Amino acid sequence: MTATIESDLSEPRLVFETGLAARIGSIAAPVLEGLGYRLVRVRVSGAEGCTVQIMAERPDGSMSVEDCEAASRALSPVLDVSDPVPTAYRLEMSSPGIDRLLVRRSDFERAEGQVVKIEMAVTVENRKRFKGKIEGVTEDAVKITGEGSDPDAILVMTDIAEARLVLTDDLIREALRRSKGQLPAADEDSETDTDEAETSSSPQRADHGKAKYKHRVKVKSAAKPAKPEMQLRKKETGDGRQRK
Repeated sequence: MTATIESDLSEPRLVFETGLAARIGSIAAPVLEGLGYRLVRVRVSGAEGCTVQIMAERPDGSMSVEDCEAASRALSPVLDVSDPVPTAYRLEMSSPGIDRLLVRRSDFERAEGQVVKIEMAVTVENRKRFKGKIEGVTEDAVKITGEGSDPDAILVMTDIAEARLVLTDDLIREALRRSKGQLPAADEDSETDTDEAETSSSPQRADHGKAKYKHRVKVKSAAKPAKPEMQLRKKETGDGRQRK
């Protein structure tokens, strides 16, 4: 069973993005924290032209569709002003979902007993990929019991490139138990989309318990065309004299 772990809003992440995603994350993190959310991950993909997906959550790990919408509406004008993305893009806010990424110490502690896939940024015992059950968390490392041919390992959390829970029956049951306690009036599995032609939201089913809110496409404003020369000066007659 997933452990109940207390975590706070300011707990730092141990896994970070690079490049454009890192720049967007540095802009989004303080805005989200001001709303009571924590940044989980930023991903920039080529989906639908260009999609900027920002994954966030409350310190207890919850994130409803309404939370995603509130975060999206707060982030949108900030990103407009900062303008970190050089092309038109779609902003998508989402919760971590059931098979979530683990990016903080408390994430690993909360997931104790669950199966996880880990990819390391450095080689450990001649390999970078591990799969196993989380058996415990020390001050700076996570201990996993390997599944199948995967070995047991103690992995330093700051050396992890990506860690994600594996979708198992136990994990789904635990997620359903938590959702019943946290969301008595709403289904965390619902998804709300808003695209260029829509002004209202409509609930849909999301994959793996992930709540989403897709904002309107952020279109880059084209530079205003220069006025024709004849509009910037008085019209002239055929002999070069100005008309009165």
